[in-house]
Amino acid sequence: MGDILFLAHRVPFPPDRGDKIRSYHQLVHLARSHRVHLIAFADDPRDLAHGAALDDLVASHRILPRTKGRARAAAEALATGRPVSLTAFADPAMRAAVDAVLSREPIDAIFVYSGQMAQYLPASGGPRVIMDFVDMDSAKFGDYAATARGPMAWMMQREARMMQAFEAAIADRVEASLFVSDAEAALFRQRTGASRVHAIENGIDTVRFDPATVQPVGGAGPLVVFTGQMDYRPNVDAVSWFARSVMPAIRGRVPDTRFAIVGRAPTDTVRALGDLPGVEVTGEVPDTRGWLAAASVVVAPLAIARGVQNKVLEAMAMARPVVVSPAAAQGIDHGGTIRIADGVDATVSAVTALIGDPAAALLGRRAREQVIARYGWAARLAPLDALLSLAPDRARDAA
Repeated sequence: MGDILFLAHRVPFPPDRGDKIRSYHQLVHLARSHRVHLIAFADDPRDLAHGAALDDLVASHRILPRTKGRARAAAEALATGRPVSLTAFADPAMRAAVDAVLSREPIDAIFVYSGQMAQYLPASGGPRVIMDFVDMDSAKFGDYAATARGPMAWMMQREARMMQAFEAAIADRVEASLFVSDAEAALFRQRTGASRVHAIENGIDTVRFDPATVQPVGGAGPLVVFTGQMDYRPNVDAVSWFARSVMPAIRGRVPDTRFAIVGRAPTDTVRALGDLPGVEVTGEVPDTRGWLAAASVVVAPLAIARGVQNKVLEAMAMARPVVVSPAAAQGIDHGGTIRIADGVDATVSAVTALIGDPAAALLGRRAREQVIARYGWAARLAPLDALLSLAPDRARDAA
């Protein structure tokens, strides 16, 4: 077959946050045996400086800065009758870059990562398309609408409705629609009636995330850790709830417990949590593994979570005891190696029990064993070969 055009809403390098981790491993998998042409946005100026690394990986690449703010995207959406999710990523330069590659290179397949990039598909005809929605964005906005009020609730309802119509239309024209879990794929089928829907789960690099190779940071004493992109609303809501509603009760039982919120771009709301007793907001760190290695317990108390949470897989791979909300546990085959807690009292009890339990270390080791057995990237991405007809003989042999 010919070359592959890989479109991504965020440049998939370095693989240092959830969406970039998945897209990076997909890109590596495809580029091992085929010429891949990458076109992506960069919303961090530092991501424009990875040309040498990308040269070693793909046949060609074009990375465009994305500077459009939320207010402008919302105004354009209301003026044009489109979802904000699409106007936020609408850029004539991106359209020109895609058209140039399609006209210049022998593109046989287009791999689209994230629904925002589907707007750059050819209007009709063209190469076969594999669409990785990852999560069902329209369902996420529906969840937002359920907890919002006033104009914001109206905007979230509008976004959910319009994005679901867009997702259904895209799914109808592509060869396959991918989601990160069976549950997310089933939800998409149920809400849109789409066929050709597949689950391609996330994996984890268990060599990189190995506690035996990492030096813990963060000091002595009981430490509860949350990792994530800290301008992402579900993460902001999760740490705010945990710091204000859960931590006081935990410190009432184990007074010297600390809560570290580890991740880049903390909002003002998140930074303010650092004024609370026992709460530390690190901002961006060179490597989250040191904080995970130091954690007595890793938490993921997300009220809204779609698909498989990389932060949970990483904590499991680092052999940490983990406490998650029911939403954050969805889609993870954890084999009983993590604790699921719903509400303040249950979360307090789960975390404090693990802090004081010598057997918690064994639970963490079992979690790592589960990840090694279940979530290697090679096994998780093998179905891509059959979907793209990249290696039909090998795909049949693996079936």
